[in-house]
Amino acid sequence: MLRGRAVRLRPVTEDDVPALAAIRATPEVRRWWRGGDDLAAAVRADLADDALTVYAIEHQGRLVGAIQWYAETDPDYRHASLDVFLDPAVRGAGLGGDAIRTLARHLIDEYGHHRFTIDPAAANTAAIRAYAKVGFRPVGIMRRYERGADGRWHDALLMDLLAEDLP
Repeated sequence: MLRGRAVRLRPVTEDDVPALAAIRATPEVRRWWRGGDDLAAAVRADLADDALTVYAIEHQGRLVGAIQWYAETDPDYRHASLDVFLDPAVRGAGLGGDAIRTLARHLIDEYGHHRFTIDPAAANTAAIRAYAKVGFRPVGIMRRYERGADGRWHDALLMDLLAEDLP
């Protein structure tokens, strides 16, 4: 259990799958997060991925999203990559930033990570602004990085955060 200023992060359980699938089904989240026609199966696939660690984000006792991380294990390139999604009903309250800071601090203290990356769609300006508030800096555009629901390739923005830059 990880505690932030306003959020609590805990491991996702099977009981969380329907709520997380429902959040991912909202148009605001669905636009940026893939998952096919069966979002519950997509959430379960993330939980089954041994390379990912997925936490539920809770605020005031309510599940409001998820944050996940995986590590690059090559010691010469070691870092952690993060992904997060929130229920649109709670956006703008700083909960995403609080979740990212809480998880990053945990990864620094418990795993010795010194660098974090995140890769929002280049068109996802709201996410990019939110990540910048946490301290992430743009590294560069990854051209034709991810295939969208429209079948076309879309650009993403690689951003990184160093442990010493974490507020």
